[in-house]
Amino acid sequence: MSVALAALPLAPAASAFSGGAAPSSGGATPSAPSSSGQGPQTQSGNVLVTAQGDGMSISSRASAILRGRLSVTGATTATAAGQTVAIERLGRETHWRWAPTTTAVVQSDGTFSAVWKVNHIGRFQLRAVVGSNPASRSAAASPTVPITAYRPALATLYGPGFWGQSTACGETLTRHTLGVANRTLPCGTQVALYYRGRTLVVPVIDRGPYANGADWDLTMATARKLGVTGTDTVAAVSLPPAN
Repeated sequence: MSVALAALPLAPAASAFSGGAAPSSGGATPSAPSSSGQGPQTQSGNVLVTAQGDGMSISSRASAILRGRLSVTGATTATAAGQTVAIERLGRETHWRWAPTTTAVVQSDGTFSAVWKVNHIGRFQLRAVVGSNPASRSAAASPTVPITAYRPALATLYGPGFWGQSTACGETLTRHTLGVANRTLPCGTQVALYYRGRTLVVPVIDRGPYANGADWDLTMATARKLGVTGTDTVAAVSLPPAN
């Protein structure tokens, strides 16, 4: 059930939007579903996340876009100058094991800077490990920062003409309902959305869209919170159930 407002180029299939969530100790916690205007709130997706510990610091933006570039910077002791820093990633996509993502070299002042060419979506923890055998370091030995990597896709809007009706997931649609429609994701699946620097987590509440090659149908309340005014490209990733 979608009301398409305009046609844009075809986006990737919705089944590719499944991502991984970072452990609850380090990542953001998805907001609970809500049909009222007091539900999940938008947050800035371009904030800098930083962690310090064990003589090292690491910083990165909180959001990344598939096929884009994410800068990871940090500092350690100057005595590590010339050594390799491995930026490692932990999440569902890595089977909850630390996996190499990119590398950098420690400069003479102890700083390092690396770029991850984003090739996976999901919620991850990132850490920096110095030395020739980073796998020997325990996860607790290096600070971690949470990031979310999204995939761009076409989204339409719906609502007027359907208010008061029951969605495919059994929810009564109103002008205040927060959620998205998707063709395949189970009802209740939490979906993280990113649009022009804003992020929002809402549940799957309906089936669709079925027109214009779109992968998502945003309720009008969801669109208002994100600032989406018509059919447009957003970035999204589905999140697994919270532990």
